[in-house]
Amino acid sequence: MNLIDRQFIVNVSLARAWQHLARVEQWTTWAPHIKHIELHPKGEIGPHSSGVIQLANGMRSTFRMTEYNPGHNWKWVGPFLWLTVEYDHHFESLSSDQTRLSFVVDAQGFAVGVFGRLFAKLYRRNLEKAIPRLVSELEASVTGQFAPRNTPAL
Repeated sequence: MNLIDRQFIVNVSLARAWQHLARVEQWTTWAPHIKHIELHPKGEIGPHSSGVIQLANGMRSTFRMTEYNPGHNWKWVGPFLWLTVEYDHHFESLSSDQTRLSFVVDAQGFAVGVFGRLFAKLYRRNLEKAIPRLVSELEASVTGQFAPRNTPAL
């Protein structure tokens, strides 16, 4: 069941957008609902990545990569209650300095009609706060104005 298909445009190249988002342990700079991400192996995500996301509300979520197509998309899967949730991250180049990003969330499992809708409502609220911060952070990275949270600007 499709729960979310959120698309937005950033004024950076696809390569820059991919590189920025591939450093998932730094997502806390733009996603306030995430307290910490532990990635295995460390570094940028890859075809064998897995990890744990510690949410600001205290919940923990695990994930493992199921699809990895550099420059196009990656998909990871993780549990939520009795559901299996797939998070697909799509990248589409619109020009040399503009990229469409799509966050697609699908779920399957027991009572997906009930729990899926609940999950989508909560996750959509988190995305509506996080996406403007991500866009600002990405676009500032082009101009050199970006300094991650808790890092002094130079």
